[in-house]
Amino acid sequence: MFNHSNHDETDQDPDHDDHRFDLSFRIGVAALILLAAVATACIVMIPAGEAGVITRFGSPVRVDMEPGLAWKLPIPIENVIPIDLRLRTSSTGLQDVGTRDGLRVLVQAYVAWQVPSDPQRIRQFLRSVRNQPDEAARQLRSYVSAALHITSSNFDLTDLVNIDSKKVKLDAFEQQLRDQIAPRMLAVYGIEIRQVGVERMTLPDETLAATVARMRAERETVAAERTAEGLRQAAAIRADADRDARELVAQAREQAARTEANAQQAASRIYADAYRADPGLYTTLRSLDSISKVVGRNTSLVLRTDAAPFRVLVEGISGAAASAPAEKAR
Repeated sequence: MFNHSNHDETDQDPDHDDHRFDLSFRIGVAALILLAAVATACIVMIPAGEAGVITRFGSPVRVDMEPGLAWKLPIPIENVIPIDLRLRTSSTGLQDVGTRDGLRVLVQAYVAWQVPSDPQRIRQFLRSVRNQPDEAARQLRSYVSAALHITSSNFDLTDLVNIDSKKVKLDAFEQQLRDQIAPRMLAVYGIEIRQVGVERMTLPDETLAATVARMRAERETVAAERTAEGLRQAAAIRADADRDARELVAQAREQAARTEANAQQAASRIYADAYRADPGLYTTLRSLDSISKVVGRNTSLVLRTDAAPFRVLVEGISGAAASAPAEKAR
């Protein structure tokens, strides 16, 4: 019996060792799993474009903004709230606003905004809207709508809608709108306004009619000014032409008088030379010229034949030559 019992105890020892090994292995595996679970619960992944607010029992304790892994205590001790830091845009829709000159205009503005990479502003955004971007966009649209009414009252309609691009002041309009919105949204909600712009602008029916009438009056004024300028230039051209014509006529008359005087002088010299060469012939020819000027085809004259210039018809060239010295003496 004794030997048999020892033999049995010796046979049971390997099983006992295997049982203890299995137990130790299971405990080790369980510890590893527990350690991995604890490590997983303590690891936080911060994506690019986001920030993680670490809260301890619901109260923010720190803000992690670097993309990558971060550490925290496991839930429920610490938790992480992701905050989106990417750029967002919001539109107000068409707003009926009044201008400084009492006209109406429909304006639709857009706003580009984001939560800045500042731990203080991130906490402020979390407190003000409880990390709800839609609520922040709704509050932003309300502020922009109110600011549109204030800003538009500082501009005339011609500053916003004009066919002359040099007279349009949309840049100043957008700048004033941003100056009214940006400080308020940053101070209250921790939101940074990146850009404010006019997305759409149109006119109501009554404003459109008034604008068309004003544009027509402006075009008519411009047309009248250009017509008057054209008439003035035409009158100036006409006056210059008349002056030039008078000057040309005066110069032509002066030249004609000078030419006529020269011709008369030349004719007088020719007459003198002809008379000196043959007084009788000269007297005869001059008498005939005088008769041709006095007597026409249908002229009837009754005169003495011994009177000049008809005496040449009776006496001939010899008589005219004889009477020439006497006439020259006279």
